[in-house]
Amino acid sequence: MNAELKMEEGAPLAMEADRRRSKTMSRKEMARELRRQRLQGTMDPEDLDLLRELTSNRPKTRADCVNSPRPCVFVSCKYNLYLDVNPETGSIKLNFPDKELFDLEYTCALDVAEKGGITLEEVGEIMNLTRERIRQVETRGLEKVRTATEAEPKRPRG
Repeated sequence: MNAELKMEEGAPLAMEADRRRSKTMSRKEMARELRRQRLQGTMDPEDLDLLRELTSNRPKTRADCVNSPRPCVFVSCKYNLYLDVNPETGSIKLNFPDKELFDLEYTCALDVAEKGGITLEEVGEIMNLTRERIRQVETRGLEKVRTATEAEPKRPRG
């Protein structure tokens, strides 16, 4: 009887060994796999069609999108304020987790830049950050610009 019990217990295990288990992939793995497929030319034709359609409809210059309807629906654009996509890992960060895209006053950083000079408080409200954090980012950006211009070779005047 003990042997029969062991055989019955072992039967499901043998069946499970033949069955393929599902695999969970992180966004990073998926992005890496997509890049690999694109480089090797082995992408799924359906994915290629979708990628072509997205890139053909997406604005390529500011002139292409300046008169587009707002809110801007191209959330993967680097100027869109709704979310940030890391190009290396493919990870997504929602800048406004408690709001929908259509609830935002501004969805494009270029629209904010065209508005002209605004206060740290206004920038903080648009970017969903504190005034202090905006000041820190501004200081770091100015320092990077200063360092880059100092590193350039001096041009002779005259």
